[in-house]
Amino acid sequence: MHLIDVQTVTKIFRTRLKKGNVVALDAVSLTVGPGEIFGLLGPNGAGKTTLVKLIMGMLRPNTGVITINGLEPEDPRSRQRVGFLGENYRFPTHLTGGGLLRLTCRLFGVPTSKINDTTDHLLGIVGMEKWSQTRIAKYSKGMTQRIGLAQSLVGEPELIILDEPTDGVDPVGRVEIREVLKRIRDGGTTVFLNSHLLGEVEAVADRVAILKNGRLVRVSSIDELTHQQDQYRIEAVIGDNQVNIPAEMGKRVSISSDALVVEVDTTAQLNDIIDLLRFNKIEIQAILPQRISLEQSFMQMLQASGDEVGS
Repeated sequence: MHLIDVQTVTKIFRTRLKKGNVVALDAVSLTVGPGEIFGLLGPNGAGKTTLVKLIMGMLRPNTGVITINGLEPEDPRSRQRVGFLGENYRFPTHLTGGGLLRLTCRLFGVPTSKINDTTDHLLGIVGMEKWSQTRIAKYSKGMTQRIGLAQSLVGEPELIILDEPTDGVDPVGRVEIREVLKRIRDGGTTVFLNSHLLGEVEAVADRVAILKNGRLVRVSSIDELTHQQDQYRIEAVIGDNQVNIPAEMGKRVSISSDALVVEVDTTAQLNDIIDLLRFNKIEIQAILPQRISLEQSFMQMLQASGDEVGS
C-alpha cells in the first residue's frame, strides 16, 4: 500500500476577479511509497503548498481522491502516524527545545513514564542535545528547524510531511538538516518534502514530482533526471594526441589533455571508442556517464512543457 496516493486531483479556488476562478491543481496523480524521501518541486504558484494542504486535510479537492495509509484526509485516523512541519510555523519562544518536545509528547498521549526518554531520543536524532535547556527565542533558524523536525517525529510516524524545511536557513544549517532527513529516512520513516531549493532536494531525495501551473510535468528518480542521455566522460591521459572519432562510432563533444566527452547511440559504439583509444596507446583511467544538475534538468522540462516558466 502507498503511504500517499493522489489520483486525478483537481483544486479550483473561486474568485470574484475578472480573470475568473484559479485552477491550483489540474488532474494531478502521484504516489509515495514507504522508506523514501520524496520531493515536490515547482515554481512559485505551481500548486505545491495547495497539494500539501490537501494531503493534510486542510483543504478538500474539487475532484479526485487522496488517501494516506488507505484513508482519506477527512478521516482523522489517516494522520495518526503522520508528522507535519508547516511553512512559517511558530513555536512558543518562552519554551526550551526540550520543553517543546515534552509538551508535544503530552499532546500526542505519550505515557508520562516515557516522555523524558522520548524527548532525549528525538533531541539525539536532530543533534540538539546541547541546546535542550535553551529557550527557543535564542535559537538560530537552523536550530529552530531542527527542533521542528524533532516535534514532527513524536509518536513514531511512518510519514512526515515538510513544507519548505530549509527556507531561510544558512548553508551550515541546510547541511545539518539534510543529514537529519537522511537519518530519519534510514530509520524507516518516509519523508514528503515540499521545497523550491532544488540543490537541497537533489542532495537528499530519492524521487521527485515536478509541478507547473497546477499540472504534473513528471515523476522520476533523481538519477533519471540528472543523467545526461547517451553522453560519457572518458578520463584518460590524452596529452597532445589527436583523437579523431569516426562518424559511425559516435560524436566527440569535447576534448582536453585529461578527458574526452563523447555522445553515442549504443554501448557498442562506446566500446569501439575505447578500443580506438587503447589502439593509440592512450591510458584510460575512468568512464563516467555525464550528469547535469537537477536545476538544469528542472528548467529543461519546464521549458519543454510549453508556456513561460513561472518565477
